Amino acid sequence: MQGLILNGSKNVFEVECEDGKVRDCPFKGKVLKASRGYYNPLAPGDIVVLDDDTLEDDRGLIVDLTPRRNEFVRWNIKKREPQLIAANLDYLMIVTTPDQPPFRPRFIDRAIAQAEFENITPVILCNKYDLAEASDEDLQNRLASWENAGYKVLRLSAKSGEGMEELAQLLENHLTALVGQSGVGKSSIINVLDNNVVLKTGSLSQKYGRGTHTTTKGSLMHIELDEALVGGIQGRTADIIDTPGVRRFLLHDIAAEDLQLYFREFKPFIGKCGFGMSCTHTHEKGCAILKAVEDGEISPERFDSWQRIVEEMKTGTWED
Repeated sequence: MQGLILNGSKNVFEVECEDGKVRDCPFKGKVLKASRGYYNPLAPGDIVVLDDDTLEDDRGLIVDLTPRRNEFVRWNIKKREPQLIAANLDYLMIVTTPDQPPFRPRFIDRAIAQAEFENITPVILCNKYDLAEASDEDLQNRLASWENAGYKVLRLSAKSGEGMEELAQLLENHLTALVGQSGVGKSSIINVLDNNVVLKTGSLSQKYGRGTHTTTKGSLMHIELDEALVGGIQGRTADIIDTPGVRRFLLHDIAAEDLQLYFREFKPFIGKCGFGMSCTHTHEKGCAILKAVEDGEISPERFDSWQRIVEEMKTGTWED
């Protein structure tokens, strides 16, 4: 029998099984061979194989993992190992805010690059947009730079409802993970999408302007979209993985020299420099990337972000 991982901790996972029952399941042995390399072997969205002989009404035993379509991973600096966040995604929705907690575009650019690396479609959600200042030039330029690069950007407010209909339509019949720092309102967004779900939401730390952790582990939930958001039609559904807030997002398994491949707007110009693939895109004559920045085809903000992330990767010193 196969089952879907909903959540788990300490190597015991909640699995939604093919027979409709949800069982608590450890895995056979000390290491699940198909998922070596991560300090957490399984994540919400994984499809696992259970041992038929050990199935009980509330228990089972995981014996194998089916091949993943994709996986979203970050480097966990505290554990010094890659951390598996979610698997088999249609969308990665990167949630940010104009302020409170602070707007951190480089966090978003790293998450976008990791999603591109895994062929997951990234979407940027700017929640609390009702609090945005029209004069905030940095915010508006950044949102526009992602849109111009071809990324979907939704301006939302879980409080006022702005943008929630468009989000619901995008989520319908897909598996999506919400990722962002604590306090950006991931749980509040889910509460609005399905008013039968009541997730705990947190307050911001007054001292630091950062959110407090309310979601302690990633969890996949099947939600029924509020009919008011989907044209008054009942029974529309979506699958969402709510993930714990992440203060610092570090890339995994991407080499510094390859980062350009995962900045979507760079791709038309890669390999067309005078120095070919050996071009560093910093000072060389005939650099197609530098010319694209000069011509406005690559935004200065994204180019600067790419440079900074490359430097972080080379030095091992990461900014928040």
